[in-house]
Amino acid sequence: MGKRSTVSLIAALAAGTLLTGTLSPGAEAAAPGADGSSRADAAGSSGVPDRYLDTVTIPQLQARMADGSLTSSALTRAYLRRIKTVDPKIHAVLRTNPKALRQAAASDARHRHGKPLGPLDGIPVLLKDNVNTRDMPTTAGSLALAGSPPGTDAALVTKLKDAGAVILGKANLSEWANFRAAKPTSGWSAVGGQTHNPFVLDRNPCGSSSGSAAALAASLSQVAIGTETDGSIVCPAGMNGVVGHKPSLGLVSQSGVVPISAEQDTAGPMARNVVDTALTLSVLTGDDTPRLDAAVGGPGDGGTLHGSLRGKRIGLWRLPSLGPEVDAVMTRTARKLRAAGAEVVEVTPPYQARLAELEFPALLSEFHRDIDAYLGTRKGPRDLAALIEFNRTHPAEQTCFAGQELFEQALAAPPTTDPKYRAMRAELKDLSGRSLDETMAAHDLDAIAAPTNPPAWTTDCARGDNDVIPSSTPAAVAGYPSLSVPAGRVGELPVGLLLMAGDRQDAKLLSLGAAVERRLNAWRAPRYLPTLGR
Repeated sequence: MGKRSTVSLIAALAAGTLLTGTLSPGAEAAAPGADGSSRADAAGSSGVPDRYLDTVTIPQLQARMADGSLTSSALTRAYLRRIKTVDPKIHAVLRTNPKALRQAAASDARHRHGKPLGPLDGIPVLLKDNVNTRDMPTTAGSLALAGSPPGTDAALVTKLKDAGAVILGKANLSEWANFRAAKPTSGWSAVGGQTHNPFVLDRNPCGSSSGSAAALAASLSQVAIGTETDGSIVCPAGMNGVVGHKPSLGLVSQSGVVPISAEQDTAGPMARNVVDTALTLSVLTGDDTPRLDAAVGGPGDGGTLHGSLRGKRIGLWRLPSLGPEVDAVMTRTARKLRAAGAEVVEVTPPYQARLAELEFPALLSEFHRDIDAYLGTRKGPRDLAALIEFNRTHPAEQTCFAGQELFEQALAAPPTTDPKYRAMRAELKDLSGRSLDETMAAHDLDAIAAPTNPPAWTTDCARGDNDVIPSSTPAAVAGYPSLSVPAGRVGELPVGLLLMAGDRQDAKLLSLGAAVERRLNAWRAPRYLPTLGR
């Protein structure tokens, strides 16, 4: 993305948040006074109160760092303190970065001289632990990679550092991004143990970016990086009541990220609000993705995040299989969107049964190819066969579930040079794109909406996940963008609204998502309940 487009987008985002007064829920009550203290909470030793962290946005933080009333060092200490006091409840953070405060101090110097590097300069970021960092372990949750760090940063980490972001640490994940066992337990890894849902601690955080989402819900970082092959950004975001964006395939470099499939994998931004998510995307995409110019544009080309819902046409894919309580959330959501001037029509994208039939066999072949290539760059098992043997001989890898059926099936899968595989992936690409394109064209839609997730199920190693959630699949397989924003709750448990649009329509989708977010006003802080009982 060119510098002019980046600056235009940042200006538009800041205007949408700072000038129109659209703070996150509860931000006004927790806003700092003239002396930097909160009217609602006493600050900790960092000088930044916890409740302020719940609701503050990046543009608000940058405004305070610009006028000298806040430093990145104080902000970073506040998040480190939160991790120390809150993370023992949820086990979302694997490790903090010993260089974080040094990075924050460098940012403070830039701000003092009026030369910040961009919207993320001084902003603490957590990385999912399948993203390479040269000076911290990158394990994908597996003891097989728990030795030496990779030695080089992932391309997206380089972009974050070049933009002045503070790398706060690494978040737990579902081991091998949930592509090891036939019945895995999301949020569990041999390295990090089990991550808990902050809303109800015996409930599951969903998907492989579980630690990233749970950490954000608990206000342990300002933003986080997740990764998705199918649902692993958006489902954790929905189930933990935060925002998650799966970008269009190829907008964010996958270099240095532990893979499942190059045909579907992407890293993406997660945050407590859409504006922070969008600003993080603007940094992750960087200057080596000129196609983003068309997707982002400027304030006059859909790049703003403070547009109206009036006149927008949204197709609602209800997915009653997720249960009547989730369907009731969708009914309330549709009513609120219509009240804001949107037209909501019910749709059912075609070809879903065929996509479900083809996706998994294709991923098996792709995983074998791509994980072998990645393991060849690391110390430890050098290919999938050696990784399978490692798991067989290390009991700690079997403490929640012993299975590695997906590894074994991938080892036996046809290679990606096989004509049958190639035909399968071509059909997947065709049908997934058509499922969204045809639906949007037939109803003249700006986006398709669906429930992101069911209420969080109880975590149970013996049973595994209860995660047949079809809403993420069309966009994931097609490589189109999707965005989950909080929609409401079933009792104490959050439910997200998944928005999908056409290829490279990321900026327009984020703008629409911000309008939906403001209208639904569904973000809530978690209460860390131990259980809901029966």
